[in-house]
Amino acid sequence: MYAANLPGVRIDREAYLRKTLARSCSAEQVEQAVRESPAAAGIPAEVLEKAANDSIRYEAGKVSALSAAAGIPGVLFLPATVPADLAQYFGHMLRIAQKLAYLYSWPDLFSGEDDLDDATKGVFTLFLGVMYGTHSANVAVGKLAKAISEQLVKQLPRKALTKGVVYPVVKKVAAYLGVQMTKQTFAKGVSKAIPVVGAVLSGGLTLATYLPMAKRLKNHLSGLELATGARADTGDVIDVEDVEGFEGLDDLADLEDAAGPGSSLVARIPRPWKRSQPNAEPNAEPDPGPEEPAGSR
Repeated sequence: MYAANLPGVRIDREAYLRKTLARSCSAEQVEQAVRESPAAAGIPAEVLEKAANDSIRYEAGKVSALSAAAGIPGVLFLPATVPADLAQYFGHMLRIAQKLAYLYSWPDLFSGEDDLDDATKGVFTLFLGVMYGTHSANVAVGKLAKAISEQLVKQLPRKALTKGVVYPVVKKVAAYLGVQMTKQTFAKGVSKAIPVVGAVLSGGLTLATYLPMAKRLKNHLSGLELATGARADTGDVIDVEDVEGFEGLDDLADLEDAAGPGSSLVARIPRPWKRSQPNAEPNAEPDPGPEEPAGSR
């Protein structure tokens, strides 16, 4: 939350898309991309790829330079420089997450309020989880993108992020990010311990971690059907292994089943067209299918 409220962290979706796409797209395409999405405007994948890579290089250069500057004072100033460096590092992670999301057809991530709402915090948590390579975050982001694509909405699916089946995944990823932040705090402290030399070490460490993480998010977002306009079936299961806190869910009717004892908990989300029809016979017996030949087991 602190990083998101730093000056310059929030990206204006419309202004960013206009400036970035105007270099390679027609005025009509740019207007449709802003009004709807780059996927709806038919922006070529190679144009989006170049824009994404340019944005990653720009943000990586900025975050590394600031991290290097924070390493100049040395060990005496660690109590001030480490928290400041960590805040600006996560601020630039949020910046690139927004830019990549807007290029790959996600709606505006902020609700317009000064403070972050729970849905925005949730989606940023999942994006950071993708950057850190967590499988649960990958799957959850894919499900959110699919919901946005199928429902043609222009805002985040806030219920899923705050009270739905995605919410436990957000909590799990948030806990994981806390562990990673602790590790990064220690690493940044070590790299800044020696005056001047610490600047090189700190800047190099930041660049070495930021670039692959940003590219990981880009690769994931660019392959989702929200970005491609495809209607690929990515399955019905969100794996929320060992997640606690299901007592907070208020839509448990959508959970079809759960794995047995000793296995991962699985929340199954039925698609609307797979639900029972209103005029269906309530107590109709399911079709058992063809009878199995004797001795086949």
